[in-house]
Amino acid sequence: MADLVKVSRALSGAVSKLEFGEPVTHVYNPLEYAKRPHELYLSRFGASPKEAVFVGMNPGPFGMGQTGVPFGDVGFVRDWMGIEAPVARPRDEHPKRPVLGFDCERSEVSGSRLWGWAKERFGTPESFFSRFFVINYCPLLFMESTGRNRTPDKLPADERVALLSACDKALRAAVEALDPKLVVGVGAWATKRALAAIGGDGPAIGSVLHPSPASPKANRGWAPQAESDLRGLGIQL
Repeated sequence: MADLVKVSRALSGAVSKLEFGEPVTHVYNPLEYAKRPHELYLSRFGASPKEAVFVGMNPGPFGMGQTGVPFGDVGFVRDWMGIEAPVARPRDEHPKRPVLGFDCERSEVSGSRLWGWAKERFGTPESFFSRFFVINYCPLLFMESTGRNRTPDKLPADERVALLSACDKALRAAVEALDPKLVVGVGAWATKRALAAIGGDGPAIGSVLHPSPASPKANRGWAPQAESDLRGLGIQL
């Protein structure tokens, strides 16, 4: 647990020094302004070893961007996980994407799907987290002038180099701390980054469908498809 906090703080310090150009106009680092709930999540549920670690891409504006918890839809973080703590504001806040912390009333669809599945399948957070943990590969949220989200895979190649280097290092350290048998990329890009960062030197790496509402396949029922993916990876549910 302490190791995860140390990894998180080192990653936050590394990425906060990076600069990004247009079309990105605003960059949020929830490891910084939502540090308190983020570290509560790590310390409360990050005990090792884990059977599997799920790796998401980066924060969503109404999930981790508000609560500091990966896929962190406010309702599930507060009411299911029992985590609530003060959240500050980003250094340069986009007027269309205010950070309201636990007062945010918008739902994060990806988060409500992932944590909704965890709640339905496992009941208590203790039951889920005794076997699994969820982290994000990249801790930064990127926005364009319109407020539109820009995912890290869409950044220019020269901007990605330093970012991916820091995130790869942090992922390796987090996986070492959590000691899982399996790392599961949530979506294709996170799986690709896990393979690049860990390669054949660590646990097995697999993939599940991303719960994004932008995915027609996920919109047809994400949980059953994710469970099928997990069973295919040898995880008993």
